[in-house]
Amino acid sequence: MIGEGVLRGMGITFRTMLETYPWGRGLLRLLHIPSTNGLITIQYPEQRQVQHERFRYFPFLVHDGDAENPRCVACKICEKECPPQCIYIEGDKDAQGRPLKRPKVFDIDISVCMSCNICVEVCPFEAIKMDNRFEYAGYERFLQLRATKEDLLKPNAYFQAIKPVESAEVDARLAAKATKTAAKPA
Repeated sequence: MIGEGVLRGMGITFRTMLETYPWGRGLLRLLHIPSTNGLITIQYPEQRQVQHERFRYFPFLVHDGDAENPRCVACKICEKECPPQCIYIEGDKDAQGRPLKRPKVFDIDISVCMSCNICVEVCPFEAIKMDNRFEYAGYERFLQLRATKEDLLKPNAYFQAIKPVESAEVDARLAAKATKTAAKPA
């Protein structure tokens, strides 16, 4: 039948509208049509919407315990692969000028980031992950648009809390990699 999908969608919309009124819920009960309590919104900001584990917004850096030594080794793969070029990384150096395996500067321009997840996919060290936090507000116009290394660093416990299934897989891969390198003879 032509327009069947449109009519079904209009029926769902009409039923949802009826559910918002007490008399409408009574009418739906008389017609033996299942209904909810009529509340289809949440009371924000008192109640927060629960985000699905696959939800992604902006990236963050993961560290294991010590924020001074994140998983990131400043290899700059994510900086090179980022389509809008919003990631800027500068490697750290010791007192003699030798490079260290950690970033000194890790900035992301939030105004340009399109949450494409490519930086997460290309990171060989599982150092960058996508966050569920989407509420960014501030009083300064341009300072809030750049996330620095200090803003981006979050512990592995935070990652485990927001994405338990993905973090379990990542932790298992990292543990397997650590046992493999520990088993290699020197």
